[in-house]
Amino acid sequence: MKVMQPPGVAVREGEYGAKVTAVEPGGVEFIPLSDRHGVPRQLLWTWMSPNLEFATIFLGVLAVAAFGLSFWQAALGVLVGTGLGAISHGVLSARGPSAGVPQMVLGRLSFGYWGNLIPSAFNSVAAGVGWFAVNSVSGALALNTLTGLPAWLCLVVVVTIMVALGFFGHNLVQAFEKYAFPVLAVIFVVASVIILSKARPGFAGAGGGLGGFLLTVGATFGYAAGWNPYAADYTRYLPPDVSRRAVGLFAGLGVFVPCVVLEVVGAASVTIGGDALGQPTSAFTGHLPGFVAGLTLLAIALGAISANAVNVYSGAMSLLTMGVRLPLTLRRALTAVACGVVGFLVALSGLEDAGHKYESFLLVISYWIGPWLAVVLTDWYLRRGRVEEALLFDRRHTNWAGPIAMVAGVVLSVWLFSNQQQYVGLVPQRVPAVGDIAFEVGFLISAVVYLVLRPLRR
Repeated sequence: MKVMQPPGVAVREGEYGAKVTAVEPGGVEFIPLSDRHGVPRQLLWTWMSPNLEFATIFLGVLAVAAFGLSFWQAALGVLVGTGLGAISHGVLSARGPSAGVPQMVLGRLSFGYWGNLIPSAFNSVAAGVGWFAVNSVSGALALNTLTGLPAWLCLVVVVTIMVALGFFGHNLVQAFEKYAFPVLAVIFVVASVIILSKARPGFAGAGGGLGGFLLTVGATFGYAAGWNPYAADYTRYLPPDVSRRAVGLFAGLGVFVPCVVLEVVGAASVTIGGDALGQPTSAFTGHLPGFVAGLTLLAIALGAISANAVNVYSGAMSLLTMGVRLPLTLRRALTAVACGVVGFLVALSGLEDAGHKYESFLLVISYWIGPWLAVVLTDWYLRRGRVEEALLFDRRHTNWAGPIAMVAGVVLSVWLFSNQQQYVGLVPQRVPAVGDIAFEVGFLISAVVYLVLRPLRR
């Protein structure tokens, strides 16, 4: 099938091809067909490597230690939440090859050119600052436990590597994930087998009930769907005539498999004992033999770097989508460095009490991802999957149904159903057993509001 470059679309300048050590030119423009390369199966390691990290394991720890679930209840919540996030990730990834632009640029269809600043700003903060800080902290703490070096120095080491990967761009990030994958997979498989062999599956938990289960679903969805705003960033270089089904399948599995396995292992580790929330990294590796524990700490640091290579790159994409203007040849690279510097400063404050801060961050992520995803998927359904390329770079294109629906979903769902230490919504105040269903309610509200308002657009 012959595919032409679309008219009226900003095409990225400069030659890049498959060069790994070259700095990726341009920013969020359409990837020229001459630069397309790769195959769908590479998405397996592109997404598996970033999820083979301790932040994934700690989700399972939270389900049992913080939300009070039994092991089997936690496993079911992990399956539901991760499954929903992985399915949406596959759907969004499949649009990348034909669209040829980053995920947040695609959002201009459903939010309009200027209305899209809202989700782009959310994702810039979440990816380039929030997730970057979370993973930097877990990597630094692992390196600190392994080497005994000061935590701040370990943070400097891991952040420097992360930012360097983001600076060079797409091809180096993809290559790093490819070669990190077998190392991470082997070490975490060995550690997982040992943890599961010591676990007590009959562990009853602290009686988290329905509320704890819904908190687990929301947190695991927030983690898996947290990759959704990056989806097309890593498929837009694929040839436009590749199988969309293969792209979606490999991307979805790349998120689903490692998340489910490591989150279940994290839940199992709590049933063995230890200070899972106060000292999460050392508590987990404390169940392992000395040599395996050392390798696992090394893998945790490597996994954090894998995750943040993706986060700093896509955080830069979101900033550029907002219209950040820098010299053309280094526009994307300099933005990646800026994301890394800000993320580093935030991570410094997260070296203490990392567990509770991570729990709150995961739920906050799901609060905006759910409504954003509802708008994007509803618009995709109404358009029957068509991408009107000329609208992506048209500053006159407006669609205020998108931002209105998203804001309505976020505000109403948090006001009514949020259940965090900082704020408890009206419903959980009166019925605590409800837990936190803000992301589910936000998704439904935004989908309905967009369905009502979209046909009214002139």
